[in-house]
Amino acid sequence: MNVLEISDLSKSFGKLRAVDGINFSVGEEFFAFLGPSGSGKTTTLRMIAGLEIPDSGEIYLEGENITSLPPEKRNVNTIFQSYALFPHMTVFENVAFGLKRKKFDKRYIEQEVIKYLEMVGMRDKASRLPRELSGGEKQRVALIRGLINKPKVLLLDEPLGALDLKIRQKLAIDLVNIREQVNISFVYVTHDQTEALTMADRIAVMNRGKILQIGEPKELYENPCCSFVAYFIGNTNFLKGKIVERRESFVKVSIPDLCEVWGVLGGAARDANIGVGSEVSVSIRPEKVSISRMESKREKYNVIDGIVKEIIYVGPSTEFLVKLKNGDDFRVFAQNITPESEIWRITWDERVYLSWRFDKTLVLAD
Repeated sequence: MNVLEISDLSKSFGKLRAVDGINFSVGEEFFAFLGPSGSGKTTTLRMIAGLEIPDSGEIYLEGENITSLPPEKRNVNTIFQSYALFPHMTVFENVAFGLKRKKFDKRYIEQEVIKYLEMVGMRDKASRLPRELSGGEKQRVALIRGLINKPKVLLLDEPLGALDLKIRQKLAIDLVNIREQVNISFVYVTHDQTEALTMADRIAVMNRGKILQIGEPKELYENPCCSFVAYFIGNTNFLKGKIVERRESFVKVSIPDLCEVWGVLGGAARDANIGVGSEVSVSIRPEKVSISRMESKREKYNVIDGIVKEIIYVGPSTEFLVKLKNGDDFRVFAQNITPESEIWRITWDERVYLSWRFDKTLVLAD
């Protein structure tokens, strides 16, 4: 059963349409909103929390319409980037605050607080004040304070944004493990694609108030519905061209001043009336491409050539920036598997050949 259901939800601020008629549902899962600043994801979260009133649409929590209920009447809790801990209270008192307001038995409160502190490895910090904690520790306290009341949905508004990279990475894994332990639905807002891909069971990609695509991380990465999703999820190369031939599931695209490439229709292009003469975008992920000083002759591979303009060593892989003859830049991520690999001998300003399979070429309608 869906824990949370959103129907035709909209919100405007003056002439700005912040959220534009969105629909989605959340089960017992880790659900993430991903998009750039101003895409509408935080406004959506605030409407679910009751902190913003929608202009239209409905919000259901376990089948109950909560659209008009005040925040305190909704069985949801919100975690913000700012922690919002009470500075004069100890860690124990901060976590126990919600249970005390509900007048639970003192012994029950103590048992629950200790259980949740142990869950995040902070039982030994129970007597400390917030000012004595690191940023990551404060966020752990804020998290379990939001969970201890056992809400139906926990809303998280970029809670890791203020933390250092390594702490963010550790907390991201902790969040996934904690959600599995408490079995509460998490709705998480972020502009960081790595966070979303790492943590979420499903992701909703938003832009300009609309949800463009909802899917599992792998689905969004491998089969984006449009150029925006392909661009925002991971890295990709784009080539603009026109379809000149169609053969079963493959189409040939002519790229002006460059070459012709074969690819497969993806996203909305599969369902639209896309055929010969249609203008399209071609998306090729950098890690799907092989780079060599020799031209590839393999069947069902696209091949283009260019001049190496940058070589960036990043440890596990090397990133090549290649200038194509039409002036476009093309990125290739090559794994550093062995020192004998040919990629170690490629140098700046050298002509190279780039090749990738037809079925790794995604042809999109926009």
